[in-house]
Order: sequence, then C-alpha cells, then structure tokens
Amino acid sequence: MAEKRFTTTSGIEIKEVYTQPSSMNELPGEFPFTRGIQKDMYRGKAWTMRQYAGFSTAEESNKRYHYLLGQGTTGLSVAFDLPTQIGYDSDHELAEGEVGKVGVAIDSLKDIEILFEGIALKDITTSMTINATAPILLTMYIALAKKQGADLKQISGTVQNDILKEYAARGTYIYPPAPSMRLITDVFEYCSQEVPKWNTISISGYHIREAGSTAVQELAFTLANGKAYLQAALNKGLDINVFAKRLSFFFNCHNNFFEEIAKFRAARRMWAYITKELGATDAGAQKLRFHTQTGGSTLTAQQPLNNIIRVSNQAMAAVLGGTQSLHTNGYDEALSLPTEAAAKIALRTQQIIAFESGVTDTVDPLAGSYFIEALTDEIEAAAQLYIDKIDAMGGAVKAIEQDYIQQEIAASAYQYQNDIESGEKVLVGVNRFTQQEDTTTSVFRVDDTIRKMQTEKIAELKNSRDNVAVTKSLNQLKEAARGDQNLIPFILIAVEHYATLGEIADTLRSVFGEY
Repeated sequence: MAEKRFTTTSGIEIKEVYTQPSSMNELPGEFPFTRGIQKDMYRGKAWTMRQYAGFSTAEESNKRYHYLLGQGTTGLSVAFDLPTQIGYDSDHELAEGEVGKVGVAIDSLKDIEILFEGIALKDITTSMTINATAPILLTMYIALAKKQGADLKQISGTVQNDILKEYAARGTYIYPPAPSMRLITDVFEYCSQEVPKWNTISISGYHIREAGSTAVQELAFTLANGKAYLQAALNKGLDINVFAKRLSFFFNCHNNFFEEIAKFRAARRMWAYITKELGATDAGAQKLRFHTQTGGSTLTAQQPLNNIIRVSNQAMAAVLGGTQSLHTNGYDEALSLPTEAAAKIALRTQQIIAFESGVTDTVDPLAGSYFIEALTDEIEAAAQLYIDKIDAMGGAVKAIEQDYIQQEIAASAYQYQNDIESGEKVLVGVNRFTQQEDTTTSVFRVDDTIRKMQTEKIAELKNSRDNVAVTKSLNQLKEAARGDQNLIPFILIAVEHYATLGEIADTLRSVFGEY
C-alpha cells in the first residue's frame, strides 16, 4: 500500500512535526503587516459582521436588511441578480427566468431608493458585489446619499469593481478588457476626489477559489490582478499613496484550517512588498485590507446541518488570519438562497466567535507556531512562482487573454473533483458517513412573477420621468465615452434623471462593443 502523504489542498507537504522557531520578530501594524494591519487588531475593534443579502425585489431585500440589522449585523452587503450584473433591465428578453434569483433586481435609482428605505447611508457601510456595471450602481448609491443629505466625503463602503476575475473565473463581463479597465480607473479617480472614504475596488480571490483554484492559486492570481490595477492607475497618472489606500481585497475561506490562516498572513506580507516596489511609501497604501466569505463551494446539499460546523471552522480561520470583515454562509445555501433561520445562525456564529471564544483577546494568536510560520513562508514562495510567471507574460491582463489563468484554475478544479470521487479526499456526508436523505428541508424560493412586477415598474418610470433630459444625458455619456473624459460624472447625471441601468449599459455598449 502506498505511504499516506500529508499535504495541504495546494499540495504543500505537511511535516510530522515542526521544530524550527521562526526568525520572525515582526509586530502587528508594522511593515510588512504579516501579523495584522492594526497594532491592536480586534482588541481595539471587532471585524465588521457583514452579511451578504439581496434577492427578489428591492422591497423584499429591504425587509431582510432591516431584519439583519435588528439581529446585530454591523455592515450591509448587496447581492445583485444576473441581469443587473450584466447590464440588462428586468424587461429585457435575456433577463427571463433570472430576475431576482441570485440577488436583487435593480433597474434604476428608484429601486435603490426602495432598497435602502429607512436606512441612513451615512450611518452604515455598504459593500456591493458588482463588477461590469459597478460604475452605474455606485452612482446610484451616491445619488441616493445626496438625496438623503449625507456628506459624500464621509460615506463609506466598497464596490467590487474587479473585472479581471470576471474574465478569469466568473463571466459577468460586458465590454472588452481595455474599456473595462478604463471604467475601473475612472472610478478610482472620481472617488479619490469626491467620495474619499469609499473603497473603489475589492480585488476578489473568492470567485477564483469557487471556480476550483487551490489556496495558493487564489492568492497568486488575486495579487497579480491587484498589481494590474495598480499599474493601470499609475499609467493614468494617479498617486499610489492616495488610490492604493482605497483598494481592498475579498478572499475565500475554505476547509483546510491552517492553510487558510497562513494564506491570509502571506497575502498581507506579499502585498506590502508589491506596493512598496511600485512606489508606495505611505503605510496606509501598503496595507492589504480584506473581507472574507466562507467557502460557498464547500457547502453540501447532503446533511446540510453539517455546513454549520464547516462555516464555523472557516469563520474561525478567517478571524485568526486577521480579516477586516466577514460574511458567514447559511447552512442551506447548497439548496437555495438562505432562509431567515439560516441567515440568523450564520450571524450568530460570528457573534459567538467574537464574544465567547477568547480569540480576539490577543493579536495574531498563532504567530510563532512552527507550523504556521513555515506554512506562511511556503505559501508565499509557491504564490510568488505564479506571480513571476504572470509578470513574465506581461501581467494579469495578458495572462487572462492567453487563457493561462483560466486553464490553471480548470486543472485544479478537475483534480479536486477526481480526489472527491476516488475517495482520496473525504467529504463528510458525501463520500463517507452518508445516509438516506430526508428531503423535507425547507428551502427559500424566488417567485418568477417578480419579473412582471419589475417590468411594470420600469414602464411606469418611463412614463413619469423627463425623457428629454434622459436622452440628452445618455447622448452626452456616449460622446464622453468616445473621448477620454472621466465617465463617472456623466453616468451620475443619467442616473439622477432616472435613466435605467440597461439604457446606460447599452449606451456604453454602442461605443465599446461587447467582449
């Protein structure tokens, strides 16, 4: 019989015992930030408990936000439906069967007004998981903040705005890479002047991991994308000490407890050196700040209550790894959108870790562990090999255009699936400790009639708005897109006149084309 090999999910060999103390004498809050970006970390302030939600109509999602805020969530996170993500209104023929399914349907500023009804934007931070249409959703949020009388210099939150991982792993892109990168740097530039506390991009490894990458690939490809954004902003003449402070990251937290903790520590250290190399001298511009979501692809439809334990493990790893904000998945998400009961236990998981476990009492509690330090170094070295290879290809955009990153992820996903099917990797309840399934689990369903409701809302909006002003604002946007002006002010004007998301995206399609 072959000797059993012990490795992490990225294939890094795990020794039987680690005897070498680390030579590390770093401190948290100091370069290269391996041990955390704040001197006191959670002793000063807990991470933001940011539960991701959004489904059906703005009215329904608004109810869920009020519910979560009432249960103690400390930040909002908006999920948008697929038509919204790819720039189609709910009444578009391609939207059929998808309206409100994987997130909330947003067709115009009207929907954003309903979505945040009763919620003062100046008092909450909001994260919006949106990429190709990020500039449109961001301007809708800004327009609502203005209507509420908020000081734009004070409102804060994050827009995902990470198009490179869409080409590599998710697929909700609209325009070719060059104009897409232009829109992203337009957001950087506009927000650095008008909404300085806004995080203008959340560079996302989450979806790279969900597509089947290893932990090392997630880290490497995410940081390579981050480098590409830094480069694009520098090429536009922006100051790295200003714009890099508003970049944030979004990572997955998977099942392998120690590998995930080491991944987060390595990420901070690597990013500190990457930003320094590109000219960042301000500590704020060298710090990697990140949101974590527990691994959606690790959840099983079989024995769904087992997912509560998986999510708890992953959440604990994210906290021990020093995350700034966290979303914990609902145990029923392999079956449907989370029910209210599942959303509540997911939030309670974070609250129990924060207030009962004691892990927040000291900074970086696992520092100096022979195993953790060795693993942090090995993950960094393995990720650096990928980054060097991508750099040699001319950076992440070129690597994506050559299909390199996509192929690497696909190979890892295939290997993982093979390991599950062969029993090499144990998945409790799926390939071991299985049972006859009880099919009575209550699931959450979104009704198809909401497409009809959204379509009626759009028709009503188009009858009541100033259509001359809408046409004029869209024409001005089109002209600006043909030139090289910053497009965000033009999109904002169109949004404030109640142009729909689809009308704005179509205007840009007519100039940029589709990818």
